Amino acid sequence: MTVLYKLQSFEGPLDLLLHLIDKSEIDIYNIPVREITEQYLDYLNTMQELQLDVTSEFLVMAATLLSIKSKMLLPKPPVIEYEMDEYYQEDYDPRAELVQKLIEYRKYKGIAEHLREKELERSLIYSREPEDLSPYLPEMKENPVKGLHVTDLMVAFQRALKKAAAQQSVAKIRRDEISVKDRMKEVAALLRDRGGKLLFSKLFSGEMGREEIVVTFLALLELMKMKQITCYQYRLFDDIVIQAKEKEAGDIDGLDELSAAQVDY
Repeated sequence: MTVLYKLQSFEGPLDLLLHLIDKSEIDIYNIPVREITEQYLDYLNTMQELQLDVTSEFLVMAATLLSIKSKMLLPKPPVIEYEMDEYYQEDYDPRAELVQKLIEYRKYKGIAEHLREKELERSLIYSREPEDLSPYLPEMKENPVKGLHVTDLMVAFQRALKKAAAQQSVAKIRRDEISVKDRMKEVAALLRDRGGKLLFSKLFSGEMGREEIVVTFLALLELMKMKQITCYQYRLFDDIVIQAKEKEAGDIDGLDELSAAQVDY
């Protein structure tokens, strides 16, 4: 009669021990070492009979189980004589270290199984490739101070203050506008003060603006048109002489009564 053996593959000795404990429904905190050791050795013998490779870690676990079994069979000496040795303490359990390893292994094995189930569930889900949804995004105005830090704004503000302080303060003065009529009166007054004769250059000063110069020329032309003054030169390129006409001397004094209709400017 042919006997067929079907052996489950295990990832390591702790996996095999946990399988034997769960199969026998044994409390992991109170493991019957003798029973578990026999089952473990029977499994190793079966593997050797089938000429399966038995790794060294399985053999190390077998030696560990035999060591624990022997320690539990040995009588404990008096506690007083061996109070410094952990093995001979009254509440010492040789299975404690193995139990702790099995608990940790069961916890990680459960986590791995949970992740494997999640992976299987995810593998059954088909997702379409992502699409470009940027055309549907609302248009966002570009931040004008993007990339700037608060310190950068403070430095720029301090520079602006220094630049403003370095500039000279300029007062805005409103220019008094002068009419041709008023300038004609001023020229007539100057001629009276100078005895009826005045040099052309004396009508202008370095502080006069363009508008005042133009008005002065217009005032002279208007006085010449009214035959109140005459202009001449002694030599070429000499200063022009402005002279009130003798026969019109009386009219010079009457310029204050000029009406707006008499002056077109």
